[in-house]
Amino acid sequence: MTPEESGTPAEPLIPMTSTIPAGPGEAMQMGKQTKEKLPRELRPLFRFVPFVAAVPFLAFSATNYFAAVQAQQIDDAGKVGALAVISGVSAFAAMLAMPLTGVLTDRTRSRFGARRPWILIGAVIGSLAMLVAGLAPSIAWLTVAVVFVQFGFNAFGAPFSAILPDRVPTRFRGRYSTLAGLGTLIAGVLGGIIGSFFVPDNIFLGYSAIAGALLLLVIWFVVAAKDRDNRDDEPQRFNALAFLKAFWVNPIKHPDFFWGFTGRFLLFGGFSLLNTYSLYILQDYIGVPIEDSLRLAPLLGLATLPTIVLSTAISGPLSDRIGRRKPLVLAGGIIVALGALVPIISPTVLGMIISGALVGLGFGTFIAVDQALMSSVLPDAKRFGTDLGVLNIASTLPSVIGPAVAGVVVIVFGGYLALYVAVVLIALIGALAVIPIKSVR
Repeated sequence: MTPEESGTPAEPLIPMTSTIPAGPGEAMQMGKQTKEKLPRELRPLFRFVPFVAAVPFLAFSATNYFAAVQAQQIDDAGKVGALAVISGVSAFAAMLAMPLTGVLTDRTRSRFGARRPWILIGAVIGSLAMLVAGLAPSIAWLTVAVVFVQFGFNAFGAPFSAILPDRVPTRFRGRYSTLAGLGTLIAGVLGGIIGSFFVPDNIFLGYSAIAGALLLLVIWFVVAAKDRDNRDDEPQRFNALAFLKAFWVNPIKHPDFFWGFTGRFLLFGGFSLLNTYSLYILQDYIGVPIEDSLRLAPLLGLATLPTIVLSTAISGPLSDRIGRRKPLVLAGGIIVALGALVPIISPTVLGMIISGALVGLGFGTFIAVDQALMSSVLPDAKRFGTDLGVLNIASTLPSVIGPAVAGVVVIVFGGYLALYVAVVLIALIGALAVIPIKSVR
């Protein structure tokens, strides 16, 4: 796959190889090269990445918060089940969008390049759907709107993620991954905090303000981040069989990809289970009054912010310097599990704050390094967009199905204690999944 241009049309392309260092020798060399100054032609991309990486996750976190409030307003008695239905149905759209857009972006030939058109299309669909969600008078209406929010911003994610293997040399991927991780994690916190300023009476205005800001940012990015004209590249035909194959990577032929996918899916799943139901946990598990919980739930995210920023900022560059990814990913998952233990021992607001800080520390460590690790186990250099579309299901789908799974756990087991136990187990298994990976240290 030919790399895309990262600066103006006059700037040279960064030469890229089709392989990523897998052995200890290459990994050590990667660590030594992290002191190298970032090339001028990569600097615009690195300035943009934390903000653009934040786009889908800010949309998801804000929509999840608003949808939880709306579900309670529409059907207070059935709020857990309603949110589970909304999330379960929209999960299918999220699962479909990533591989579909991945296949399409790999096959797109245009004067604007392969990635930018689909980044813009996904953002437009998701932003318009947020406006529709803000007007929802019923659970059915809200469900349909959230389906398109998930579809649009997941469609955005596949071509944007392909920029990493397309354009970023291996020696700078830890730094890039750190910047993307910071944007992603801060967005996950800010979505609910921003949303809290608009509840309970101005939810539509909240949806509109966030959707408008995100769309303007994406438009700025696609205009400023010039791609080369790729109309002369060899065309790849799209067919139904190719699309179906995009959902499948043989775990026997590509075991490292399988284990990386599994670990990412479980860690993101555990994180989303905790975040999605924080509003209802405060009310029904901790005992905080409804009005207070509307303000407190998103503010709990602030407890995670310092530890997320600190661990993300340190872990990515550290992994480049030492030439090792797996130990940091493993440690991050274990810390997430320890954080989920705290509310079991101390079901209080203080317990949730401590839990949030620990979970932020672990998840920040994990996400800062995991993207760089996964870029090293992609099965086929000729289909980065497709493979990353499949891989990103592991990070976006859990945030969609998390509420559905959490709702089932709460309803079946009769409370939120079981939810925390589930997160501990999921995070531990997700952390251990990195151990069988052989091509990355």
